[in-house]
Amino acid sequence: MDDAELLQQFQYVTLPFDLWTHRAHVKIAYLHLQKYPFDEALARICDGIKRYNAANSVPESVTSGYNQTTTVAFLHLIAAVMRAYEHTHPVRNADEFCDTHPQLMSKHVLRFFYSPHRRMHPDAKTRFIEPDLAPLPKIVDANPKPEAIGKDIP
Repeated sequence: MDDAELLQQFQYVTLPFDLWTHRAHVKIAYLHLQKYPFDEALARICDGIKRYNAANSVPESVTSGYNQTTTVAFLHLIAAVMRAYEHTHPVRNADEFCDTHPQLMSKHVLRFFYSPHRRMHPDAKTRFIEPDLAPLPKIVDANPKPEAIGKDIP
């Protein structure tokens, strides 16, 4: 399935549930971040996941269903990788992005930033909670001014 079809099926809630994998989540995030500023991409993804879950009768519990902290943190990681590597590791589509950045393909990558207690806290489902193990990476300017290159390297 190409990017346009995946995005359309996500938006119209017609993507078969067995195809709603971690990789599909990453691809949807990538496609939104390609098209919209971070805040708009986040709003659209949050709404889309909630609608998708409801249409597929995903139960809401402490360990299941939509989690705002997980969604924001993963989108942040994907945005940071996109920005940092867009010139050194250019990609043509969402599959290529996933293949080029295997570090994002583990749904457990947030364990570097969050303890289980923090990420699975009941408040984390409805609002973003900052990580407790390590800060999320900066979303850097991929096009720094030439005079700024190397200034932060000792």
